[in-house]
Amino acid sequence: MKLGMVGLGRMGGNMATRLIQGGHQVVGTDRGEEAVKELGAHGGIGAKTLAELVSKLESPRSVWLMVPSGKPVDDLLEELFKLLSPGDTVIDGGNSNFHDSERRAALVHSKGFTWLDCGTSGGIWGLEKGYCLMIGGEKAVYQRHVPIFETLAPPNGQLHVGPAGAGHYVKMIHNGIEYGMLQAYGEGFEIMKAGPYELDLGGISHLWNQGSVVRSWLLELAERAFQSDPQLENIRGYVEDSGEGRWTVMEAMDRNVPAPVLTLSLQARFSSRQSESFSAKVIAALRNEFGGHAVKKK
Repeated sequence: MKLGMVGLGRMGGNMATRLIQGGHQVVGTDRGEEAVKELGAHGGIGAKTLAELVSKLESPRSVWLMVPSGKPVDDLLEELFKLLSPGDTVIDGGNSNFHDSERRAALVHSKGFTWLDCGTSGGIWGLEKGYCLMIGGEKAVYQRHVPIFETLAPPNGQLHVGPAGAGHYVKMIHNGIEYGMLQAYGEGFEIMKAGPYELDLGGISHLWNQGSVVRSWLLELAERAFQSDPQLENIRGYVEDSGEGRWTVMEAMDRNVPAPVLTLSLQARFSSRQSESFSAKVIAALRNEFGGHAVKKK
């Protein structure tokens, strides 16, 4: 198939390359000229503008968006509406909020185009290992694009999960679960580091991946991290979040579903961004006031 790829960053660029390696034609554009040149070096077709990208595709066109969620997606859609033809398909492969995807799907359909939202997991390893794809939208539109999905994904790594919005909904929950898993590993390794033994955390990571019930790809990545920096001395303990964890917690609240682990893992990320906790200062001051407990001065 022939596909347009808008956004050739770490994910989009690697996805375009995997598609080219799988025999597809990819026309790509990006705000960065170097990314477009790199696409050309991998056998893709570069485009300086969105209009040029669309002009190099034949109807019915398929344009895959790999851009940050929110306003960037809406802005791109407004541009595409002026360039696409009836029957063309827009695929949002970024981490958009599923409510936005439902709204955008309705808008896209009202313009005479078709829509798919594709939750995409695999990170920088996707080029080699493949991407796990969670796809929402009309089944017939999905089926037309199965060759693309099968090339991007490993065996059994892509699935049509439901109507418009469902793909990003499943990806949202996926990332919420990821928050909890990461927090559990982080806390476990911190306890071992603080414990009474001089432990080889990299070796333990490797050990646990040999038949243990906690083995996982994330643990394999922990092993790699400890091998290159055994005490993680070169990494600051500041953990960002890209939104999906927050949305998962909000969805749990909206549905009256208790999700204490996911909620606390999100809150732990907020704690990681404080050089010093003001709440801890308040607690220390109160302990000093009611019990005369010593406080540490700056």
